Amino acid sequence: MDTLFSLKVFRQVVQSGGFTRAADALGISTAMASKHVSHLENTVQAKLLHRNSRNLSLTEAGEEYYRQCSYALDTLDDAAQKAAGGTEKPQGLLRVTMPLWFAGSLICNWLAEYRERYPEVTLELILDNRHVDLIAEGVDLALRVSQTLSPSLIARPLAEIEFALLASPDFLRRNGVPETPEEVAGLPAVLPTYTNQQKLDITRKSDGKKYRLELTPVIRTDNTLMMREMIKAGACIGYQPFWAVEHDLRCGSLVRLLPEYATPTVRLNAVYADRAFLSAKVRSFIDFLNEKIASRKGSRNAV
Repeated sequence: MDTLFSLKVFRQVVQSGGFTRAADALGISTAMASKHVSHLENTVQAKLLHRNSRNLSLTEAGEEYYRQCSYALDTLDDAAQKAAGGTEKPQGLLRVTMPLWFAGSLICNWLAEYRERYPEVTLELILDNRHVDLIAEGVDLALRVSQTLSPSLIARPLAEIEFALLASPDFLRRNGVPETPEEVAGLPAVLPTYTNQQKLDITRKSDGKKYRLELTPVIRTDNTLMMREMIKAGACIGYQPFWAVEHDLRCGSLVRLLPEYATPTVRLNAVYADRAFLSAKVRSFIDFLNEKIASRKGSRNAV
């Protein structure tokens, strides 16, 4: 049996999440796909997949084998592209996972520009606040706001994301405009369920004095976009990444609270599997984001 093709079948099974979809993608039968994976397991003398009638998942040995298998196949694919075309060219399907708040006009305009620059790359965008398993779900790149990342992943810092405390004009008409951290703390707030963070360390810009602001949650949700809409509806105050609310602040549908205080920032990372070799499509996307972010750093509240 062709071991190289067995490697391709194994990778496709993992990325597709099942033998039937993998077989369809490769133009072979489901039974043949299963035989190729069994051939690899017999070759390496290790079980690579847990499988039953409903679920399929990688074993511990399978996770490491998948990483090395993917690296080897990517290297061979890129070598073939170089031999055929003489240069590396971004092309093919690029699967990217990113937080829900990326669904805004700024990022969409950037993505449209990326597609114009690299028309041979097809984007598959997965917007989710959970941490997708890049290997198990066949994702090329994750854009993540996190301080704790798996040691098996590589993270490239992209930007420091500023968060803004917000309210709607209607909410402020009904409740008054808070002028101190203590007044903000007494107002009802919408907060995310994916973090227990309801205390924010803020700094007064005029003298550098620090305050710990404890918000009062009355609504929690796992959806960043729902948080923004609840704030705009006047139900409560809340905080959002500045990128996600630029337009709302400009048009006046949201108002920034305590503008004389600096709010915390978090780091946005480009995260990918631990490989010594990056494909041209992944590298082009990271470089493009770095370029767009750098172009904004000269303006106020750029990132």
